[in-house]
Formats: sequence, structure tokens, C-alpha cells
Amino acid sequence: MGLAFARRQAPRYAAVLLLRVPAAMPIDRSTLPHSHGARASTSALFFVTGAVVAAWGVLVPFVRMRAHLDHKTLGALLLCVGLGALAGMPASGLLAARFGCRAVVAAAMAVVAAAFPVLASARALPPLVIALGLMGAALGIANCVVNIQAVIVEQAARRPMMSGFHGFFSMGGIAGAVVMGGLLSLGASPLTADLLTIGGLMLVVVAFVAGMLPFGADHPGPAFVIPHGIVILIGALCAVAFLTEGAVLDWSGVFLNTRRGLDARHAGVGYALFAIAMTLGRLCGNRLVTRLGMRRVVALGGIVAAAGLLLVALIPSVPVSLAGFALTGAGCANIVPVLYSAAGRQTAMPGHAAVPAVTTLGSAGELLGPALVGFVAQGTSLDAALVLLAGGMAGVGLCGRLLRVGH
Repeated sequence: MGLAFARRQAPRYAAVLLLRVPAAMPIDRSTLPHSHGARASTSALFFVTGAVVAAWGVLVPFVRMRAHLDHKTLGALLLCVGLGALAGMPASGLLAARFGCRAVVAAAMAVVAAAFPVLASARALPPLVIALGLMGAALGIANCVVNIQAVIVEQAARRPMMSGFHGFFSMGGIAGAVVMGGLLSLGASPLTADLLTIGGLMLVVVAFVAGMLPFGADHPGPAFVIPHGIVILIGALCAVAFLTEGAVLDWSGVFLNTRRGLDARHAGVGYALFAIAMTLGRLCGNRLVTRLGMRRVVALGGIVAAAGLLLVALIPSVPVSLAGFALTGAGCANIVPVLYSAAGRQTAMPGHAAVPAVTTLGSAGELLGPALVGFVAQGTSLDAALVLLAGGMAGVGLCGRLLRVGH
């Protein structure tokens, strides 16, 4: 899930974030007779979510130029996405339990579709703020509910499937960046490219939404669950990894355009390479975890991602920067899927509570990334902001050795 949202206060209170979760993930055999349909719909919605996020990332440089925004103002504008998401995510469990995953995701995607044309055409801040807030809330809800469905489907199948689902998110990111970037490179206006891309994605939603689960929980449990124990560490590492992904999404195009002189119409190639490397890494992820173990995969991934970000920030060359973004994607590839597996294996909290907790904490980090980069870039430079991200990913690598929920 595949953006960038909330700032300063979020990391401070992330460890005690209150979130609504079901008491038990339902495995209703009578409702899941055609499990392949549920898996296909889950994969499709992960794909759509990733593509929407990437399409927004390609639009960011155009929003900045059209509205004449400096780095600080752009960062504050991106904060609206985060605030919207943080407002929506805690309600996602309640909505899924009451209305079912299918209805909630369909409604959320309708809101996203309505917001995008505004983002592609508005020149004033008020409509951009409203559209980004609504889009953030809708994407935050959709992200959590799709992950809730993924856990239910995985439990019903009795075999690991989360890495594959997240791989579809990455493939959606590639598709969104390539399609939006390709249309813009062919001379389409941002609005035309947006309508074609989002229109196509909504057709995918319509085609697969019927296969989604009509339920989200058999019965509600406690109204709120506070993450604790090793779940806080897992959520924190997830937040840093997602923060980096969100920063690359929203700022790679701006960086390549303003710091490396690449034309804005082609600046989306940085995120595309990042997403391609991440997708390829996830396709090899299960074998890599089997061979190296969970902790080593997180440790090596964090160091590789940090090295990629340092290449981008410190060497003033377009080819080197593109290679650095690809290396960052390869390093980030399997960190989040491994952390989801760790959340399912830990014993400090029930798995059905830990997975949504990690999802929300990680998503908060993703939302945090762009605004944090904007504030740092305004005070120093984009290069310095990327160096700061590199330090965070190196920290993920070091802390990955503390995971004691597998080999």
C-alpha cells in the first residue's frame, strides 16, 4: 500500500496508537467455497492500491509547479494526506466488521476516484487540501481493510501468502508509474493522463470487487487495542520502511527534476525503477528468507537500502541516482513482508490484533515520509533529507537483528 502522510506528532505517539480490530479473524468456510476468487480479488485490490499510490507520485511535480509551491508548502500539503489517513485508519476495523471488506473497499475507491481529477487540475490550495485529505482517508481505510482481508484469506488457505499480495502492490506501483509517466511523455495533460489511468483502475475494482469478502469479522472484540511488546518494535521498523517508500514515491520525481535536471515528464522513472527492483526482490523473497533467515533478510535489506539512498544523495549523476533508487527498492523489498510474518509469529499479542496494529503503524510511517522530507529539505536540502532516510534504513538493518520470532 502501497504514499506519505502525517508528521511530527505521529512518530511520538505511534507506540500507543489506538486502533480498532476484530476479536478474531473469521474463517467462514461456507462463505469461502471459492477461495481462488477471494485470492484473486485480494491480489487485484493490492494491485490497484499500489497503482493509485504510484499515479499520485507521478503527479506531485506537476502539482508543485502548477500551484507554485516551495518545498515547505509542498511538505505541508502532503501532510494533509497523512492526517486524512491517520483519521481514517483507526475506523477501518470497525467499518470492516460492520459493513464487510467488500463494501468498505468499494466505497473508499470511489472516493479516491473522485479526488484524483481535482489533484490533476486544481491550482489553489483549498481544493488541493480537501482532495488530499479525502484521498488520504480513503486510501488509509482501503489499505487496512485489504490487509485484513489478506489475513483472513491467508488463514483460510493455511499457507503463507502475504508476500505475494504485497508483490501485487509493487506490480501495481510499476504499472501506475509507467502508465502515468508514459501518457505524460506522449504529450497528454496531467488531467487527461489522470482520467485514463484512474478510469482503468476503477474498471479493475468493478471487475474484482464482487469476489471480495462480504464480512470483516464474525463479532467485534474490544473497542481498542494498544500495541505492546515486540509488536511495537515490529511496527516501528515497518514505519521506517514505509516512510522510506513514501518518501521515494513523492520526492523522487521532484529530486530528479530539481537536483538532477531531469525533465518533469520523465522524472517518474526513478520511482518506476524503485518499484521494479522491489517487485523482483519480492518474487525471490520466500527463497531468500528460507536461505538466510528472517533477521538476516531485514538486516541486509536495511543496509542495501541505505546504500542506495546515499548513492542518490551524494553523487550528482542522473544514471547513478536512478541506480540508487533501484538499489533502495531492492533493499526495501522483503523487509515489510518479513515483518508481517514476524507479527504473525510473535506471542506478545494475538496475531489478529498484531497484524492490523503493524499495518496501521507502518502506514503512519509511509504517510509521514514526504512531509518529513519536505520540512528537512526546506531547512537544508533534499540531499540532506535523503541522507537522513539512509540513516533510518541503516537503523532498521541493525534493529532487525533484535527480532526473535523466527530464525
